[in-house]
Amino acid sequence: MASATQTVASRRASAHFVARVAVMLGILVLAVMLAACAPAKPPLVPSDDDAKVTVTVRVVDNKFEPKEFTISQGEAVRWVFEGPSNEHDVVAKDGSFVSELMREGSYTHVFNDIGDFDYLCSIHPEMTGLITVE
Repeated sequence: MASATQTVASRRASAHFVARVAVMLGILVLAVMLAACAPAKPPLVPSDDDAKVTVTVRVVDNKFEPKEFTISQGEAVRWVFEGPSNEHDVVAKDGSFVSELMREGSYTHVFNDIGDFDYLCSIHPEMTGLITVE
């Protein structure tokens, strides 16, 4: 028969285990809830492959080169994806241009509106760029 001290210690250990499992489940639920709140990627916008390109942006090493530049209204920008290690895309914050994820290839967009166009890679949000259209 177990002594009273062993029984109390066993109950404390069980309570401690249950508390740790409850905390871990709480963290898991919170992570799932936060993931559900993340904005969805906007619908793809077809590439303007036949457009005359004014600026080419290299998508390489988790960055856009050049990161910021200015073009004139009606000009086109081509992003050239130089994989093969990571997939990237270009997604305008306003949804005006949205490419598919790719390791290699290109995506082109004609800028018909004047303004500032912030964009990023949807899976690497630290990858950002800005195009000013005058």
